[in-house]
Amino acid sequence: MWLGGIALFVLFLGGGAYISASIIAKQFEPTVRAQAIQYLRDRFHSDVELAALRINRPKMSAIQILLRHGRGAIVGVEGDGLTMRFGGDRSRPPLFAIQKVFFTMDLGVLFEPKKSVNFVSLDGMEINVPPKGERRNWAGSGSNSTVIIQNVQIRNAALVLLPQDPGRQPLRFQIARLHLESVGVSSAMRYNADLTIPKPPGTVKSSGRFGPWNASEPGDTPLQGNYTFDNADLGIFAAIAGALSSKGTFDGSLNSVRARGTTYVPNFQLRIAGNPLPLSTTFEALVDGTNGNTVLQPVRATLGHTNFTTTGAVIKHEEYSQRAINLNVTMPNGDMRDLLRLSMKGPPFMEGFINMKSSIDIPPLTTKVKQKLVLDGTFDLKDAKFLKSTIQDQIDQLSRRGQGQPKNQEIDQVISKMQGSFRLENQIMTFRSLAFEVPGAAVSVAGNYDLAHDKLSFHGALKLNAKLSQTMTGWKRWVLKPADPFFAKNGAGTYLRIKIDGEAHHPKFGLDR
Repeated sequence: MWLGGIALFVLFLGGGAYISASIIAKQFEPTVRAQAIQYLRDRFHSDVELAALRINRPKMSAIQILLRHGRGAIVGVEGDGLTMRFGGDRSRPPLFAIQKVFFTMDLGVLFEPKKSVNFVSLDGMEINVPPKGERRNWAGSGSNSTVIIQNVQIRNAALVLLPQDPGRQPLRFQIARLHLESVGVSSAMRYNADLTIPKPPGTVKSSGRFGPWNASEPGDTPLQGNYTFDNADLGIFAAIAGALSSKGTFDGSLNSVRARGTTYVPNFQLRIAGNPLPLSTTFEALVDGTNGNTVLQPVRATLGHTNFTTTGAVIKHEEYSQRAINLNVTMPNGDMRDLLRLSMKGPPFMEGFINMKSSIDIPPLTTKVKQKLVLDGTFDLKDAKFLKSTIQDQIDQLSRRGQGQPKNQEIDQVISKMQGSFRLENQIMTFRSLAFEVPGAAVSVAGNYDLAHDKLSFHGALKLNAKLSQTMTGWKRWVLKPADPFFAKNGAGTYLRIKIDGEAHHPKFGLDR
């Protein structure tokens, strides 16, 4: 009987201790809530709303909690519906909106001047950074905070950079995971994060330093770090394909970031051709976080064996809802085989080396890229040979006749030179000038190449070193001798008006009237 009494007493004592600890935990809730709201209000200079807050029972008896004044009593605190707004202004999204909050703390720190929170977990978080200058009337930066948060774990978050014009779309970054580690009050926090990128789809892994938070100008909050981005599928875009990997570093602020890095696509291709080539780049870019504009300073790239440099910008013009691409490309010694493999189906029909300078403009797209692409530039092609025998045979024969040796088969596989000035618009390549040279002959023409229908239309002049009669054999040579003086003009042995038309792979040469 007395054993039963003791058992009931122990059970009552344990249950009472449990109930007492729960009651004490409940008594701490108003203090925790008040101090949490005050900290957030002071730190971020915003009005704070918290829908609910709960404290889990500590693993310590009520007597121990009371005797130790809460020291050593580690509790878990849960919160729902946390929002912080710019002075109560509801015309803009809140600075922070968090669905779920959880943190652990020692109840004893509630009564100390300096407070430390071991761990904070945030789920479903959205950070809305206002445009620069919008919060100038909010003084201070939160540097006098007496609370140190040691570790912050964030999941399912979004960073939104709000534009100056409320009618424009904000710039939005999805953050799958973010871990922050504090090193002290008013100091930058170490972080590592996984950012979800929709185009091309993939996850960017990044680590570095963030902060200290600038409450008066959130967009000026500094950040720096490094990143890796692996196996992003470029096939999401209509015109290109390949698997992209990139790594690099960045620094700046939320409003403006300077990035430096490299990219590599082992199988880059244009869908129109389907021939993969390795593409690597080394880049430096300035990204304006307020509008998403990107300035390239510059990009050095290698496509196959071809090196080129690109400068320019990806800009959102006010009259468009999408972005325009404005670039300048310099290619001092490009391999024609690389360019032809990239842009045309089948094996390349020409080899040689090209020196090219061109602007590339792609306005905001409402149609396919090739229908909007605008090129304007010059090129110089040297040591060129046509790899298709039918074309090279015609070039060799032109050189033989130009040198006055139409039967000399040792004149074979002659090297060509070409230079010109061009503009591509609406899928029409217009050559303002196009000069073509082989030993003994020179062609100077102007005209158009219709890319959509693969049609040529050029008109110009042919100059030969040889006289007209010397371009022929047998009796034709003798018959044409009297005509030689009539065709020998403009510094040439023979000067003819010509035209070139037909398809690019099978051009037709003829006299022009």
